[in-house]
Amino acid sequence: MGCCTGRCTLIFLCTLQLLAALERQVFDFLGYQWAPILANFLHIIIVILGLFGTIQYRPRYIVVYAIWTAVWVTWNIFIICFYLEVGGLSKDSELLTFNISRHQSWWSENGPGCVRKEASMSGIKGLDNHSYISVIGCALEYRYIEVMHSSFQILIALVGFVYACYVVSVFTEEEDSFDFIGGFDPFPLYHVNEKPTNLLFKQTYLLLFPTGFSGIEGMNK
Repeated sequence: MGCCTGRCTLIFLCTLQLLAALERQVFDFLGYQWAPILANFLHIIIVILGLFGTIQYRPRYIVVYAIWTAVWVTWNIFIICFYLEVGGLSKDSELLTFNISRHQSWWSENGPGCVRKEASMSGIKGLDNHSYISVIGCALEYRYIEVMHSSFQILIALVGFVYACYVVSVFTEEEDSFDFIGGFDPFPLYHVNEKPTNLLFKQTYLLLFPTGFSGIEGMNK
């Protein structure tokens, strides 16, 4: 396969997916989003596996990558529904943190244009030494940033799935047409055995007739 083929395109898509997943993993770590952190970690491993399979011509690894892209699309659809509060889901729930903490997305306080303010709550009983954090002036609400991240992941995954299926089909066709003993030669054994036979015949002829055809013609005269 040449460089300007589906194989090279799939390598590019896997590399892009890997970079996007690493970027997302960093911000999920900052926001203590444990469920996305685990999903991103598994995604990174599978993408590396698919990238290795594409480079090393391993169709089985690419099949695993293709199956995972379907799972990854489903996961990101769930994330979109979560932040858009579809189907009874709430973006303020602790579902993505496994109910361990009340942390939200890192973008909720650090989005573009956001100003974070802390107000003392010392006047309220039981809340001394605590602060109330308010975020104002955000140019884009954090849930839409998360939705855009997931939408981009879905787009790359769908394109990657298409190219993965194409590359697997090409690899399979090449393996079926290639004979591991004689290459693409339809009669490998004939050609392998032909050369030693010719050499043996020539050696026998020289032993019997060392002078060649000139010796035979002299005997006839």
